[in-house]
Amino acid sequence: MEERINRVIGVLNYKGGTAKTTTVVNLAAGLAMRGARVLCVDLDPQGSLASHLGVQYNDSLTDLLLGDAEPSACIYNARENIDVLPSDRSMLKAEKELWNMEDMRVARRVLSDKLRVADDVYSFVIVDFPPSVTLISQNGLMYIRELVIPMIMSHLSVMGTRQVLGTLKAIGRIPDHQVRLLFVLPTLYVGRLRKDREILEQMQRMFGDKLAEPIRNNVKLAEAPAHQQTIFEYDPRSNGADDYIKFVRQVIRADSFFSNQIEGVIGRPD
Repeated sequence: MEERINRVIGVLNYKGGTAKTTTVVNLAAGLAMRGARVLCVDLDPQGSLASHLGVQYNDSLTDLLLGDAEPSACIYNARENIDVLPSDRSMLKAEKELWNMEDMRVARRVLSDKLRVADDVYSFVIVDFPPSVTLISQNGLMYIRELVIPMIMSHLSVMGTRQVLGTLKAIGRIPDHQVRLLFVLPTLYVGRLRKDREILEQMQRMFGDKLAEPIRNNVKLAEAPAHQQTIFEYDPRSNGADDYIKFVRQVIRADSFFSNQIEGVIGRPD
């Protein structure tokens, strides 16, 4: 029987416009191209994940969290090896109901309890966070085990990243739950701009080997969502596709334990 490797990775920055959903979609697509089965979970009420992949749905994450539907009814196939658990503005209702629960420790673990089934099905679960601190996002932090922080080339984004790292430290004090920083991912990088080069150097000093290779600013990445396609579908020869496939390789190789086992399950990266 094939061994199931389950990595639960969150993509989070408290600043908007950092290419969170773009990263979730294309990381998932790159892993799926290598044969991994991937679930993408959208915690953002804007619902960009389903929109990006062209997923039509009835039940959503709200129905799952409120106990109105089983996981199988809320998870939709988007591509070969890619499933999506969509979200929309009805999440505000779920947020309210979670706040009404008597035990906040239980309220913060509803998502983890509901998605235990994913451990037996998916090699990777990738969670798209909202750019704000909510009880839903706290559920996400209690569910994930690894974190990617996408960061654009601005000093404000650096400040937002420090806020996320502070959240990681707070999570580290919670018994029986640890989240490791997988990568800080520079996005919308323009190498010819002195500002971008200086900020990237600052990131390298701050994060060392936790800094992934940058995703270059690329018009094809910006166009792909309007066509409801991943970058590998829209323009596989673009800089965006090249950069995200490099990031997929970095994610797979980030942990020697995971790397050895994952390559045996889904094939060695090129």
